[in-house]
Amino acid sequence: MPAELLAIDQGTTSSRAIRFDLDGRPLQTAQREFAQHYPRPGWVEHDANEIWETTLATAREVMSDDVKAIGITNQRETVVLWDRTTGKPVHNAIVWQDRRTADLCDALKADGLEPMVQGKTGLVLDPYFSATKIKWLLDAVPNARENRDLAIGTIDSFLLWHLTGGKVHATDWTNAGRTMLYDIHARAWDAELLSLFDIPEWLLPKVRDNVAEFGDTDLFGRSIPILGMVGDQQAALVGQACFERGMVKSTYGTGCFMLMNTGDPVASQARLLTTPAYAIGDQRAYALEGSIFVAGSAIKWLRDKLKLIDDAAETEALAKSARADHGITVIPAFVGLGAPHWRANLRGSIHGLTLDTTDADLVRATLESIAFQTRDLTDAMKADGATKPSALRIDGGMSQNGWFAQLLADVLDTPVERPASHETTALGAAALAGIGAGLYSDAADFGRRWQAGARWEPQLPAQDRDTMLDNWKAVLERALAQ
Repeated sequence: MPAELLAIDQGTTSSRAIRFDLDGRPLQTAQREFAQHYPRPGWVEHDANEIWETTLATAREVMSDDVKAIGITNQRETVVLWDRTTGKPVHNAIVWQDRRTADLCDALKADGLEPMVQGKTGLVLDPYFSATKIKWLLDAVPNARENRDLAIGTIDSFLLWHLTGGKVHATDWTNAGRTMLYDIHARAWDAELLSLFDIPEWLLPKVRDNVAEFGDTDLFGRSIPILGMVGDQQAALVGQACFERGMVKSTYGTGCFMLMNTGDPVASQARLLTTPAYAIGDQRAYALEGSIFVAGSAIKWLRDKLKLIDDAAETEALAKSARADHGITVIPAFVGLGAPHWRANLRGSIHGLTLDTTDADLVRATLESIAFQTRDLTDAMKADGATKPSALRIDGGMSQNGWFAQLLADVLDTPVERPASHETTALGAAALAGIGAGLYSDAADFGRRWQAGARWEPQLPAQDRDTMLDNWKAVLERALAQ
């Protein structure tokens, strides 16, 4: 009987389940979108009940008798507070994009606390991370800090709780490492940080490695072990088989997230994040991460708000048709700017509009802005001592745009590779479950199965690249000076 693996891939705009064979080929996929809630400007929420319902429905749709283990990957930093008795959330989930705690973060910075926080967690003080969201929830829900019937966690913990019938409240160290409450060096919840944000430790999940016995689920007609759990960007690092130091992947989904495997933790001096990468048996690696908050969501904005396109796939042809000298620069700071700038209150802007500006110009400029921000991340990694990678491995929805992939190669002056299987995030979760089930002997066994599907070499003359980047830096500096 063939062995298969099921990955639950719970993202920012949809829940997906994908069944894989051991060569990493997706056999069946199910996907369901769910609502985005914006109660105030800069606030972003999800109905966690809807997340669970869509997750369960997609998993049931693709389940087979050959599935030997389940892996979970999830949108990171998003937090849920729920009732242990009913399993129901007591407030909407607060999403990673949410900026409601920007003032609190600014106050903590003014108090000189960022070096302490960054030293323990590898993170900067920003509303992106979970700690200030959790504090806000506990302040907003009456008696939450005294109510032992409550539990809190990131989305992975909430899903695991439901999958195991409320038996397991756990997370993995990649998700714990994004809460701003977890000491990534001591590998434990940190008492000083818990006190700073007034968060009782009993509310939080137990922390395990990425390959571990997370419990069994009986929701699919038989008992199936859950053996892998990992945050979505680390899942993509695993799915891209970036198991050697210096290897880099960049995922272009709702946002853009670039991770470089550094092996040991590297303390960034360039405003990047130091983050757990994976813990597989006796292998434990860290990564430098650069987080861009807006990537695919900018394309969604072109489609849904400006009505310039009906489908994201149209952007490739439009970008090709646009003038190279269109003169437009987009700063896609719809929810602030992430690394390496960390400007939570900055908002998006378009520069250089004229009466000749076309839809194609705006589409091309939006794609260029994402490539330019990616270059900002690689420059920051270089400033932190990283060597230039031999190639950048890309994935996510935008990686299917060949024009954008070539643009990345030109802007970065680095070859760009897209894997044969574009489902790298879900594949990473499946791979971890497969290692836990003994279907792969180790990470290297899985990594040998990785194959490139396409490769782009830099083609743009250095002078043209420098002109593009100089213009981007000049416009960005003016925006940041506001």
